[in-house]
Amino acid sequence: MTGAHQQELAAFAVEKRFRGKGPLCVALVVTQHAKSMGLPLDPDRLLTEGGGQVLGLGKGAVQAVLKRHGVTRVLADEGGRTSRGSLKNMREYVAFLNNLSRVGEVDLDAVEAFWIERVHEFFAGKPFKIKLDAARSLRMVVRDVIAQAVDRQKTTPGMYYAGAVLQHLVGAKLDCALGKGTVEHNSFSTADAPGSRAGDFLIGDVAIHVTTSPGEAVIEKCRENLNDGYRPMLVTLQRGLTVAEGLAGNAGLADRIDIFEVEQFVALNLYEWGKFGAEGRKTAVADLVERYNEIVDEFETDPSLRIELRR
Repeated sequence: MTGAHQQELAAFAVEKRFRGKGPLCVALVVTQHAKSMGLPLDPDRLLTEGGGQVLGLGKGAVQAVLKRHGVTRVLADEGGRTSRGSLKNMREYVAFLNNLSRVGEVDLDAVEAFWIERVHEFFAGKPFKIKLDAARSLRMVVRDVIAQAVDRQKTTPGMYYAGAVLQHLVGAKLDCALGKGTVEHNSFSTADAPGSRAGDFLIGDVAIHVTTSPGEAVIEKCRENLNDGYRPMLVTLQRGLTVAEGLAGNAGLADRIDIFEVEQFVALNLYEWGKFGAEGRKTAVADLVERYNEIVDEFETDPSLRIELRR
């Protein structure tokens, strides 16, 4: 397969969110159909007799492909058959493969190898963990999950787990406080890219910037916010608080930027949502984690960014 096709496969996986076990099962099985039937494929021929499921999609077929590549773990007990959206995923993937075949010959072994790599990534994606302990402060709960992201980042050069976790924790907190749909979410790579966006989150006249390592660039964005009539807010880690305050002071903006440490920014809301009661706090943390995971599922391709709540 050409390098261009590899890039197109990767782009397709991101755009269509082929990262969970259901879409991965579809990709593996449909690739087998392409090998046996040839390209282009007719998506209508890949339906069961009743038209309600993808032909051949099941645990046995999926595990047979994985076994050829030395993978013995079960990707999905139902092989993706009961996954919502399998028919839609099949049609989108068939259209993608057919478009590739119009450009030139497609190396389906290389296509299969691409999806096997995605399966390995899926299995390697261990979520971060939060354990509710009545003896620990809520600030420590927030600090601990960010510390896990920092530790993982140290062992995976080029990955920015801490920044992604920080951004989506803040986004989940805003959704829980204000209601879903109030703020716009983006993947971490989108939010971190330079552009014309006023901040990571824009609510009313407030532009919120979320960063693990405050620098002059984010302070300059805050200055632009002020020039454009927005009130800038910066949320960072505890170690970044003094740095951000110093940079704001150097820029003459110390009294014009609200700077918050993320542990307090999130923990105080958890107390309020829980009405300062023990059971209420547990529910508040569970709601925050649930919304965080929903955001990760929708906007990120790495399932290891999810948080597992242990009670």
